[in-house]
Amino acid sequence: MTSRKLLPRTHFNPIPTIIRNSLHCSQEQPTTQSNPPFFSKGPNLLATDLIKSYFQKGSLREARKVFDEMSERDVVTWTAMIAGYTSCSHHSSAWGVFCEMFRSDMEPNAFTFSSVLKACKGMDSLLCGALVHGSTVKYGMKGSIYVGNALMDMYGACCVSMDDACKVFSELHEKNAVSWTSLITGYTHRGDGYGGLQVFRQMLLEGVEPNPFSFSIAVKACASVGSQTFGRQLHSAVIKYAFDSHLPVMNSILDMYCKFCCLPEAKQYFDEMSQKDLITWNTLISGYEKSDPRESLSIFSRMESEGFSPNSFTLTSVTAACANMAALNCGEQVHGTIIRRGFNKNLALANTLIDMYAKCGSITDAHKIFSDMSDRNLVSWTSMMLGYGDHGHGKEAVELFDEMVMSGIRPDRIVFMAVLSACSHTGLVTEGLRYFKCMVNDYKVTPDKDIYSCVVDLLCRAGRIKEAYELIESMPFKPDESFWGALLGACRAHKLPHLSRLAAQRLIDLRPNMAGTYVMLSNFYAAEGKWGEYANMRMLMRGTGNKKEAGQSWIEMMEPEQKLKRRS
Repeated sequence: MTSRKLLPRTHFNPIPTIIRNSLHCSQEQPTTQSNPPFFSKGPNLLATDLIKSYFQKGSLREARKVFDEMSERDVVTWTAMIAGYTSCSHHSSAWGVFCEMFRSDMEPNAFTFSSVLKACKGMDSLLCGALVHGSTVKYGMKGSIYVGNALMDMYGACCVSMDDACKVFSELHEKNAVSWTSLITGYTHRGDGYGGLQVFRQMLLEGVEPNPFSFSIAVKACASVGSQTFGRQLHSAVIKYAFDSHLPVMNSILDMYCKFCCLPEAKQYFDEMSQKDLITWNTLISGYEKSDPRESLSIFSRMESEGFSPNSFTLTSVTAACANMAALNCGEQVHGTIIRRGFNKNLALANTLIDMYAKCGSITDAHKIFSDMSDRNLVSWTSMMLGYGDHGHGKEAVELFDEMVMSGIRPDRIVFMAVLSACSHTGLVTEGLRYFKCMVNDYKVTPDKDIYSCVVDLLCRAGRIKEAYELIESMPFKPDESFWGALLGACRAHKLPHLSRLAAQRLIDLRPNMAGTYVMLSNFYAAEGKWGEYANMRMLMRGTGNKKEAGQSWIEMMEPEQKLKRRS
């Protein structure tokens, strides 16, 4: 191969030091020095190093050109190409190189199989992964720990269950911490935190020394099941194994306390951490976003003052915090920061901005963000529909839904809930019922409690009480107090005494827990002149220890502590 063909004419990438040294050494006479600083390499090894270097720099085209110009290729070169494409998330290209390798009759090794299995996982292709598994058996690598760990990782991500991953695990001749961690990860990432914790416990019982990655994923499994007891035990185990100074493990524990809503403990742990990175700050900001958005903004300001630059995840949480406070001024400042830092094309941030402006009362700005988006996903359309519904723009929400379907995006349950809610708030009964039937018949989406609640609310607001009652009775699950409460309120508003008494009796039979339900029942009996039942409802409400939550309204004060620091 010639250097002229390898080098692009318009742009030259710097040659890595190891390659330059080898080229220089190959041109010199042999030296008598006993310990030379480097050794010259053969053409294949030299070209393979160049391929690896190009992949590390993201120069995929140059790496492929070097590979194509090679007259001879060994298994290391083929593996370098597969691993390089996989590391750059070009999984289909990695699979293509693997297929080329087979056609050239080159025998793969364990590292080849491990790299291509990562590509199969990236493509979410169980079929390709199973083909590779068959090849590993053909080449006598069944039971190999290196290949087995990669197979478990692939099966854990691509299969509907963990059965295949567990079978591979049981066939391993020996198991290390990576093997156990792969199994724990598979269970955890599919939402089976209890399964992940059970594997972690078995790992400890068998005397396998856990590593930081084992603890990190076990902590995530614990956070997913919401067990504070297990969480504190894991925290103690982290200290016992001296991983309490390992930053990824520390970040996992911080995230766990945030997900447990143990924010005082999370804040204390954060303050005691010996080191912090951007993930640490993002975790705490996100943790406070819903329960205490003011504190979330305060932590963000502190983060910037300590020299950390926010990324898109930081700004997403901060924007959501502004939305939860309905603080338009703060939200506009954050929007300015997003533009200054060049994140204005970020899809997730744009979706959060739509939600923020809608919740802050500026539906015009929300629509402008939506209209200016060059790319939209399901969340974008849903956020805009919810905004229209909350502002009483049912017609616009309906038109947006139809436009979304025409663009080829398939609606899910949340989208249907958004459009049904919009129809309910604006009295578009016919349209709402049409979408409900369309959801069930055309898109085969099974309505859940929230969907049924939207349709019942739609019918009750329109005065179609009998239809609402029939829908409640036909639901595939037992209606709770929210359904009968909505029906009772509608019956009282439309003066239907018979159905009112029926709904009231159904509510009493459920022994409601919400104080508002008892208030509604007591008011109903007072209107009926049944003062004995009225007093009984009041007594039952006091017995529950609950109080009706007072309504709240936000006003935005231009106080210094409420403003975000204006930073570029």
